[in-house]
Amino acid sequence: MAQISPEQLDAFLTAYQALGEAAARRQQAEQGAVLDPLVPLLAEHLGTDPRTLAVHTAELPVLRRVDVDIAVAAVVADAGGGRLVGVGGGDQRAHMSLSEILQHAGAWGQFPVGPVDYHRAATGPTTTRQTVAFGLHLFTADGVPVALLQRRTNMRHNGAPVLEVLCPDEAVAADVLSRVRHEMDARSALRGQVVTFSGSPFDPGEAGVVHVERPVVPREDVVLPDGTLERVERQVLGVARHRDALRAAGQHLKRGVLLYGPPGTGKTHTVRHLVGASPGTTVILLSGPALQLIGVAAETARALQPSIVVLEDCDLVAEERSMGGTTPVLFEVLDALDGLAPDADVTFLLTTNRADVLEPALAQRPGRVDLAVEVPLPDDAGRRRLFALYAQGLPFSDDALDAAADATAGMTASFVKEAIRRAVLLAAEQNRTVGDADLAAAIREMAGDSERITRSLLGVAG
Repeated sequence: MAQISPEQLDAFLTAYQALGEAAARRQQAEQGAVLDPLVPLLAEHLGTDPRTLAVHTAELPVLRRVDVDIAVAAVVADAGGGRLVGVGGGDQRAHMSLSEILQHAGAWGQFPVGPVDYHRAATGPTTTRQTVAFGLHLFTADGVPVALLQRRTNMRHNGAPVLEVLCPDEAVAADVLSRVRHEMDARSALRGQVVTFSGSPFDPGEAGVVHVERPVVPREDVVLPDGTLERVERQVLGVARHRDALRAAGQHLKRGVLLYGPPGTGKTHTVRHLVGASPGTTVILLSGPALQLIGVAAETARALQPSIVVLEDCDLVAEERSMGGTTPVLFEVLDALDGLAPDADVTFLLTTNRADVLEPALAQRPGRVDLAVEVPLPDDAGRRRLFALYAQGLPFSDDALDAAADATAGMTASFVKEAIRRAVLLAAEQNRTVGDADLAAAIREMAGDSERITRSLLGVAG
């Protein structure tokens, strides 16, 4: 078999490359448009072959995609503006780095200049912003040309937004990314808002932020034993109110507050009051599977302080390790509590139905939880206040409310609320105004043996 000389091999590869480029151009022509190649465009802007430049990459928090878009737009605007172009090539782009895209674009014309991809994302409960999902920003920073690729998600980076910068001056490239990080915090769409984080275990690119209207729960609507709410407010709201005096005295601001007690006693209701009483504070609510996002929540809270991170039902991820090995999420919670600077105005507000199973390190060690407050079953006076609260505007007599409070010993606030609603429903089914008899009938019905499971669901033990 004849040997192939290096010259013959080089000629073959050159012809093969030309064939591929011709095929790509023909396909574009058949589709009705000949798109501009990407590499020459970047070479003209940067003044050199972009494939010879180092790519500076920044992987940013997946749940701050809107902040990334706001920050990039601000950096480009501060630099005097620029040009935004798209990159064709379909879904393959999501699995390739910028350097790989340029190599394929140079050899085969696979990634031509195309339209910019956009994605509309929420910036508040009722507002949205059109963000760049995949686009190249061409601008000049400090007199040096810069190309910045912005993408909404990159599957190679667990769905996180990624910025990739090409620039003849590596110091300028690094400075551009530093400016973006600064502007993300300075102009964040999350600052002062109430949000929940969500994530998909199957598609990390679908992790997102859900904006929530700040609740309004008046102080008088929180029914707790005397002095309990005052202690919690002092730790959560008082520290924030007097942050300057505390800092001047060398005292720490970060704090952890644990609300514990049976389900249905008002822990979440108390949290809603605290959130509503903290206007301008960034609040991040985590519960269920979202508790696994504690790391990014703590990082965001630190950047956007003053802030509150609410961890509901934390016993689900912070149980004793003696029975079932370690709990990875528990360690993330502990790291988040420990990792904050002492002067960070950040509150970790935890709730649990079972303080007895909490990891001792979470509940007792200094620097994690500063205040643990029991939210118990309401006593006689508390139940009377609850019946009066939930019966506002309804024609129940004082004697009926007193009798209802006496008949519901050991019941929860959730039970009281449901009893009032069921009384109204009983009257509505008979097309008449609700009265004292309906309230008594509702309580008898709910206290019967047939509603044992209902009582359990409302937090009533036994």
